[in-house]
Amino acid sequence: MVLRACGFIIFRRLVGRIPPPGNIEYLLLQTSYGEHHWTPPKGHVDPGEDDLTTALRETKEEAGLGTEDLKVIKGFVQELHYEVRGKPKEVLYWLAELKDPGTAVTLSDEHQDYRWAQLEEACTLARYKDLQDTLRAAHRHLEACQDKQ
Repeated sequence: MVLRACGFIIFRRLVGRIPPPGNIEYLLLQTSYGEHHWTPPKGHVDPGEDDLTTALRETKEEAGLGTEDLKVIKGFVQELHYEVRGKPKEVLYWLAELKDPGTAVTLSDEHQDYRWAQLEEACTLARYKDLQDTLRAAHRHLEACQDKQ
């Protein structure tokens, strides 16, 4: 049986700094268990729960950010497949903007730290190629949306 998890790649735009896309930072949370890896907020789908509801619930639980804080970006969802302790896992990530870049992040016990990072630092923290590719895909999506404006 495949473990399924859902979450958000959350970004914020810094006002008054360098122009886009250099003003974009991504939120990563450092786990308080295992290898203390860095990851966007995500978690397992509860029975009877749809994927997007899971992503929203887990983001609220892990980072303290709710629907009132986020704007889901249309047209972006990434699916990752990998193994955890020999069992297959799939993760769906949507993309969401933090409406107010100054909104505080409130960590759950599952995480010991968080960081807002520009793309390359976020990719370095992420360590896993599939997550790095997802962050880069999100960035390309934002650049494409910016070009259309």
